Amino acid sequence: MQSYLDFEKGLADLEGKAEELRALARQDEDMDVEAEAGQLDEKSNALLKDLYENLSPWQKCQVARHPNRPHAIDYIGKLFTDYTPLAGDRNFAEDHAVIGGLARFTDKPVIVIGQEKGSDTQSRLERNFGMARPEGYRKAVRLMEMADRFGIPVITLIDTPGAYPGKGAEERGQSEAIARSTEMCLKLGAPLIAVVIGEGGSGGAVAFATGDRVIMLEHSIYSVITPEGCASILWKNAEKMKEAAAALRLTAQDLKGLGVIDVVVKEPLGGAQRDRKAAIEGVREAIRKELADLEGMSAEAIRTSRRTKFLDMGSKGLG
Repeated sequence: MQSYLDFEKGLADLEGKAEELRALARQDEDMDVEAEAGQLDEKSNALLKDLYENLSPWQKCQVARHPNRPHAIDYIGKLFTDYTPLAGDRNFAEDHAVIGGLARFTDKPVIVIGQEKGSDTQSRLERNFGMARPEGYRKAVRLMEMADRFGIPVITLIDTPGAYPGKGAEERGQSEAIARSTEMCLKLGAPLIAVVIGEGGSGGAVAFATGDRVIMLEHSIYSVITPEGCASILWKNAEKMKEAAAALRLTAQDLKGLGVIDVVVKEPLGGAQRDRKAAIEGVREAIRKELADLEGMSAEAIRTSRRTKFLDMGSKGLG
């Protein structure tokens, strides 16, 4: 069942009317509604195109958080074969907000690591809404160390509002765990491709996204803070999130212009949630291309190139 965002109300009305007509026709075989329903389809398609060609930064935030967008677990299931999940940080516990393990991508071995939000109430609670605790980042470090040891490329799938800010996480060294994960990204001697598939929030995302190539889906977001959090700090009013979203320059298009990310993957019309298969296939092609560009580089060349990339960041698009 299609789930509509608040700015899609007009679209919901048109598509709902078309479906009502077709439902009546299914009950009465003599009723011919296809011409009228077709006109409604044309209007809804035109409106959908207009809406998604002119999304504001805040509307992109809403699309990036859409519950029906493909999640990390969906990408892993469709893009990789022979996936063998690995659990635990070998120190404290298993963090279900972070999933990862060994797999094959285009029949070549890789390590895949993803942030998983969950898709229903039970799984969202189990996954802590994609907000990792220190154990999740330490598990990611463990997996990246394995990749470094064997020279296996790493692919990360980023979708989190940020790291979990709870008392227990802070007591167990949340900031240190994030820093260690970011450091491991920089130390890795194998290619690291990071893909922002939904929401890339704060250091919780950076700890997975400090890669040779950073890919973003067209309607995903990537920012140092959520618009609501930014509005609460700057204006003391979370309702100013629309202004904050515009000021943060968190869209894929803004970040590509600033040189923060490398590739923007076009989404199906209406967002990845409307055609999950096409969205996943777009990501497949982007990862394949970027891995091919990095193939054959030595471990030292990869480290040097990655470090240079992030040290130089900020010089492009500013002035």
